Amino acid sequence: MHVVFVEPRFPGNQKDFVRGLHEVGAEVSAVGEAPLDALGSDLHAWLTCYEQVGSVCDEPALARAVQAIHRQRPVDRLEATVEAHILPVARVRAAAGLAGTSVRTAHLCRDKPAMKDALREAGVATAQSMGGGDASEILKFGRRVGYPLIVKPRAGAGASGTYRVEDESQLAELLPTLGVGVGAEVAVEEFVDGHEAFYDTLTVGGVVVHDFMTHYYPNVLEAMRTREVSPQFIATNRIDTAAPYAEVRELGKRVIDALEIGTSATHMEWFFGDKGLKFSEIGCRPPGVRAWDLYCAANEMDVYREWAACIVHGRKAQEASRRYSAGIVTLRPESDGRIAGYEGLDRVEARFGERVIDVHLPPPGTPTQPVEAGYMANAWVRMRHPDYDELRNMLDAVGRWVRVRAT
Repeated sequence: MHVVFVEPRFPGNQKDFVRGLHEVGAEVSAVGEAPLDALGSDLHAWLTCYEQVGSVCDEPALARAVQAIHRQRPVDRLEATVEAHILPVARVRAAAGLAGTSVRTAHLCRDKPAMKDALREAGVATAQSMGGGDASEILKFGRRVGYPLIVKPRAGAGASGTYRVEDESQLAELLPTLGVGVGAEVAVEEFVDGHEAFYDTLTVGGVVVHDFMTHYYPNVLEAMRTREVSPQFIATNRIDTAAPYAEVRELGKRVIDALEIGTSATHMEWFFGDKGLKFSEIGCRPPGVRAWDLYCAANEMDVYREWAACIVHGRKAQEASRRYSAGIVTLRPESDGRIAGYEGLDRVEARFGERVIDVHLPPPGTPTQPVEAGYMANAWVRMRHPDYDELRNMLDAVGRWVRVRAT
């Protein structure tokens, strides 16, 4: 099988998808935005053909690049794993007559209001929502549903550009800043209070062959707005043994069926609170912030190769061990500026050294990144432990002990 992979260089773990495809026996080519000589020796060794384009989201340019590769070696599949790439790639894939995620599925996984409409029609419990660019209709929605509301980009990913609004006056003030009224559209949702987590899968022909359950502490919106918090997320190894996860798995199956997801990675967000289990949204791609690295460490397997085996051979190659839970804790600088140094690392090493997977500590002098830049924007520590509760206590301790000084 000859697989063309879209954008192999950025973000950094993209090359692991290429490696996985190569290691399971596929012939791999790629289309990316970097020049060939910037790819590095490993990608050069794994790739048969490479075409550079100005933007992989430029569909005509992407189509021409795929055609150029096809003229050299017939192409069987065209794959992408970054949220912004999924829909353009689906359109090029469909025009080329290649197998893979359909345009309908890619659209529904990208357009949050359309996604929720389709899922509600399938009986999946979701927050009330709407999408559009008419401020008066959005204000009417707020009066009907009540406050607080969540406002975000119609095709957003994660917490980027997401706002919680407490009343109509705040909503009316926010909408013009987002371009509503001058052509922009937003997604507006009922605020669902509760614990936030995500459910990730690898599917083959719509059947889940691998799945993983991960919890946020605290919820993402708070984590991305509050400097004083050292947020974490933890992949649990109790997914097969804790009975409440069965309900989430069933919810995930219904979503996969409703959106007609075939052979793909998925990333699903969900809430559980006073209103019960509520589905939030899905991406027809792997999770961000290198969550798959945690799954690899927790389950003693290469999830990138498992994804590749599903794409190339239509089956998984290995069972997840579920031996460990694994998580990350983000360490925020005390202020914006430049990193001056760290305190408390010796204590972490002495107490938890054998449990550490890896760490990222930008050296002194490095400019800090804003809090809203995400979980891996500044310093972080990733750890694993056989007991989920013990791991959570360890990550909490790291967040208390380590201080990132900035000037």
